[in-house]
Amino acid sequence: MSGTSAALEPPADAVKPVRHPDAPVPGELLGAHYEHCFGCGGEQKHGLHLEARAGEGVTVTAEFTVQPAHQGAPGLAHGGILATALDETLGSLNWLLRTIAVTGRLETDFVRPVPVGTTLYLEAEVTAVARRKIYSSATGRIGGPDGPLAVRADALFVEVAVEHFVSHGRETEIQAAMSDPDQIRRTRAFEVNP
Repeated sequence: MSGTSAALEPPADAVKPVRHPDAPVPGELLGAHYEHCFGCGGEQKHGLHLEARAGEGVTVTAEFTVQPAHQGAPGLAHGGILATALDETLGSLNWLLRTIAVTGRLETDFVRPVPVGTTLYLEAEVTAVARRKIYSSATGRIGGPDGPLAVRADALFVEVAVEHFVSHGRETEIQAAMSDPDQIRRTRAFEVNP
């Protein structure tokens, strides 16, 4: 990235990320972490419906197709939607670490316009871990995984306890997620987003 801020530079004592032994296998579809999530949830009519897959090491790939509801300028994806797609993809990395974390900082470069109807192919990786901080980067390409670069981002995620969501979320949604009998869905509901 051009001009990445010092806040996104891992400290000298940062370590290489280690994929959790119970992480989904490479190629596995990660699915929605929460059905009402704007980024990946199926219950959001105008959401991104982003689909992420586990990659090798601590990487993921994802894609979403820009819909008319996602436009800013006529016929082009809104920059906030593209930043959301990057954030959602980067947040999915935490599932490979089996860590509950929230976005602390996201710096995005918009390289080229993304037209409505375009499928954006995203790749993300964790680059370093320092205590509770997780450093990562992502790219989004048009037309395929090797297509022209459209967007890129560097991010800092911060590990939190599930109490973070209980303290700050709406009680109805928190209780519904916490009472889900499926332990994996219950855990995943709290994996990303501040």
